[in-house]
Order: sequence, then structure tokens, then C-alpha cells
Amino acid sequence: MTSQRPKWAYTLPAALLLLAPFDILASLAMDIYLPIVPAMPGILNTTPAVIQLTLSLYMVMLGLGQIVFGPISDRIGRRPVLLIGVAVFIVTSLGAAWPLSASAFVALRVVQAIGASAMLVAMFATVRDVYAQRPEGAVIYGLLGSMLAFVPAIGPMIGALIDRLCGWQAIFITLGILALLAGLHASWRWTETRPIGHGKLHRPVWPIFRSLSFWVYTMAFSAGMGSFFVFFSTAPRILIGQAGYSQITFSLAFASVALAMIATARFARKFVETWGTAGSVTRGMVMLICGSFLLGIGQVSGVPSFLGFIVPMWVVAAGIVFTVSITANGALAQFDDIAGSAVAFYFCIQSLIVSVFGTLMVTVLNGDTAWPVICYALTMAFLVSCGLLLLRARRPRGRDA
Repeated sequence: MTSQRPKWAYTLPAALLLLAPFDILASLAMDIYLPIVPAMPGILNTTPAVIQLTLSLYMVMLGLGQIVFGPISDRIGRRPVLLIGVAVFIVTSLGAAWPLSASAFVALRVVQAIGASAMLVAMFATVRDVYAQRPEGAVIYGLLGSMLAFVPAIGPMIGALIDRLCGWQAIFITLGILALLAGLHASWRWTETRPIGHGKLHRPVWPIFRSLSFWVYTMAFSAGMGSFFVFFSTAPRILIGQAGYSQITFSLAFASVALAMIATARFARKFVETWGTAGSVTRGMVMLICGSFLLGIGQVSGVPSFLGFIVPMWVVAAGIVFTVSITANGALAQFDDIAGSAVAFYFCIQSLIVSVFGTLMVTVLNGDTAWPVICYALTMAFLVSCGLLLLRARRPRGRDA
């Protein structure tokens, strides 16, 4: 049976306004909460270890929940999964503002992450449904990644400001209100995008894990976003701790990297049309390698500086956009009929790679230096480049990987 795709008659700005809030909210629920974490043990009369669970379990459930909601979205559709996830996120966000106990607060954060994972699966499956064969897809992925890069930079500042003006409960109330507004917009304008007739197809998910393209391009996405994750983890220690930046100066320097990603994303459609999937990722890996060497030069030259640390990260940022704007198409190209499941595994696996390997780099190497970023980016770029060569060797002549 041939599946047909429903129409998605939105311009690119309108589509971004509809899609982006759910991607941002899933991350914002982590970052906006960070400023009050030190105070929460006293507020809830518990230990710091219990409050740490509200961070670690949120990340774990955000990834694992996608494995559950991916197949569900393939069966019942993207729209119902999105709306269920939004409803769960709203209720738990508001509940977290008035927890009955520390254990209830941890439970609410876990369920909040489950709602966020449902939103992410529905959003990215919709992007895959609509833009898989359209040049705007590269722009969508690039801009979503670029906007998401701003969240770790501004989220904690927003959380600190809300806490100072209105109290810590207002942070979770804000999350609930933002999710409510995004949900109302989606309930009005979000049309179902799962291919017509798709619900009658029950293709197993195991072919996903046997696909070399899936693994190579998932690794490529991990290379790009993981490089940013390691940068995010080390930048405060380098720029504030070593270079003596103020918090405001640090935030501006950090934001310049996200701006470099947004500027590059404006050209994503053009370079994908010119270079294709494999060509774009190859150039992304080259940019990661070049940026890593520039970081190395800056590291051995002396005290960390804007020129030696941030400017090389602009090069890395361009490589990230070259990569993440196209890897979903490469990884998921063979799985249109089970796009929800494929998207879920794609993001879950990359989150595990980024969190485990990225954290290992920061832990084992000196997190007060650029070496974790350098080693992560170079290692992942090497592995992805080897995978691309293997894909090219297997590729029928005249076809893009």
C-alpha cells in the first residue's frame, strides 16, 4: 500500500513558529531551573543528592521516553502524541510549583520529562514527514539547532531573573504558561502529517538498527551537537574561571557562537542543494577538524582569550550547522513509513553518545581547558569520516549517500 502525505501549507516562518516552541521548552525546562538548584534542598527539606535526581532523571527520561512515543506516533499520529505531551508537560510544570514533598517534586520532574519527550517525538516526526523531500528541510533543522543553542545561554539568566522578581515557583508557572500558549496554537493549526494509510502498516523497527546510513548519520549528528555540548560544559570554567570574564561578558561571548550557527543556517538550503547529504556532512566534519586545530593553537598559546577560544568555535559552529541540518535526512531516508520510531531512536542514541562520551571527555581531560572540545570533535569527526567512506564504497554509482 502506498502512503500519501497530507499537505502542510505553512510558510517557513509560520512552520518555525509552530514547531520551535516544543523543541525549546523541552530544553528550557532543564536550563531555566539551574539557578535555583542550590536552594532547593533547603526549600524542600531534603538533600542535594535528591535534588540532583531532578536533573539526571529528567535527562534520562527525555531520551528513553522518545523510544516509547516514537512507535505510538506511527500508530495513532503525530498530533495526538503532541497534544498529550503538552497536556502532561503543563500539568506537571504547574504541579512542580507546589510540590507536597521532595519525592513528589522528583516524580513531577520525571513525568514532566515524559511529556517533553512526547512533544519532541511528535515535532521531529512532523518535520520528517513534511520536509524530508523538500530543500527547506535543511533550513528547518539548521534553525532549530541554532535556536536551541541559545537556550543554555539565556535559560539560566531568565530563571535567575524570575526567581529574584517573583520567587522560584514562578519558574515552573512560566513553563506551564508557555506550554499552554504553544499547545493552544498547535491545537488550532497543527494538522496531522503521518502519511495517509500509514496506520495500516506495521513494519518492524529492527531494520533501523541494521542500516549503516542510520548509524553513520546518527554519529554525525552526535559529532555536531556533542561538540556544542562539550563547549557548553567547559566554556564557563574557561572564560569565567580562567579568562576572568564577567557573567554578562561570558553570556555575550557564548551567544556569539549561537549567532554564528544562525548565520550559517541561512545558507543551509544552498549548500545542501550544491553538495548533497554526504557532501554537506563531509564538509561539516572538515570544519570540526579545522576548528579543533585552531582551538589547539589557542590553547597552547597561553591564557584563554576571545580570539583563541571563541573565534575557533565559530568555525566549529559552522561545521555543526553543515552537519545537523542534513543528518536526519541521511539517517531516516529509508524509514518514511516508521518515521516516528526512527526519529525516536535517532535522538535517543545521539543523546546517549553525547551525554556519555561528552561527559567522559570533560571528566577525564582538564575541563578548564579546550582539550575536551578538541578531543571530542576530532574523535567523532574521524569516526564519521570513516563511516562516510564506507557508505561511499557501498553506494551505487551516481547516487548520493
